[in-house]
Amino acid sequence: MSLNIVVCVKQVANPDYFSEITLDPETGAIQREKVPSILNPVDENAIEEALRLREKHSGKVTAISMGPPQAKEVLDWALTLGADEAILLSDRAFAAGDTLATAYVLAAGIKAICPVDVIFCGNEAADGATQQVGPQIAELLGYPHVSNVKELMVSENKAAIITRIIEYGHLKMEANLPILVSVSREINQPRTATAEGIFSLMDKVFREWRLEDIAVDEKNIGLEGSPTRVGKVYEQKIERQRVILEGTPEEMVDTAIEKLRQEALI
Repeated sequence: MSLNIVVCVKQVANPDYFSEITLDPETGAIQREKVPSILNPVDENAIEEALRLREKHSGKVTAISMGPPQAKEVLDWALTLGADEAILLSDRAFAAGDTLATAYVLAAGIKAICPVDVIFCGNEAADGATQQVGPQIAELLGYPHVSNVKELMVSENKAAIITRIIEYGHLKMEANLPILVSVSREINQPRTATAEGIFSLMDKVFREWRLEDIAVDEKNIGLEGSPTRVGKVYEQKIERQRVILEGTPEEMVDTAIEKLRQEALI
């Protein structure tokens, strides 16, 4: 049984450097120039699970992403790890889209390579953390969708047996292919790149598709196609009242207790 597998990946700002992200004082736009970009962490698990499924059943793994030209870096990483092909959906017309507009473009890209048996997504992106894009892609394609997946098997009759994480336990279910699953970090331990994978990169198929290469309605992409908008971005600053106590330890304790009583805190 051969499977056509797609894995959606995203380039995000490195979470280790989130504290260095600043806002433009005039526009309020996020400035990420000083923050390195990486593959969204849980997308590594999605890639790993796609590769394991191909190794078990044979087939092809295609990595796909929507983003600026530099997003090619995360697709190259997916190819290095073992993906067969990669597609970057990159056009200024796609920019500033919310989750639905993003899912619409990704769904259009996936339709262009259909039929597809299994689509993998990371459960959430480290930057937005909405957990919306995967389910929205599934709805646009008319595929069943399961999120928070920690185990996946595909039977010979092309049925997916899935275990998903729920509060205080897990839920087992079965669904027919094609299907989209959003995986959790618990599903596997991602592999590391090998020298063979790095050298094979130049032989892999990479395609960059622009607006004219996929079937989309321009009213449904970018800012115009986004039903939600960011009203304002601001840095939350918490100012606290400061009181410096003086005297002996006993006197400072008495003063502190008295002030707490005045504020009805004790």
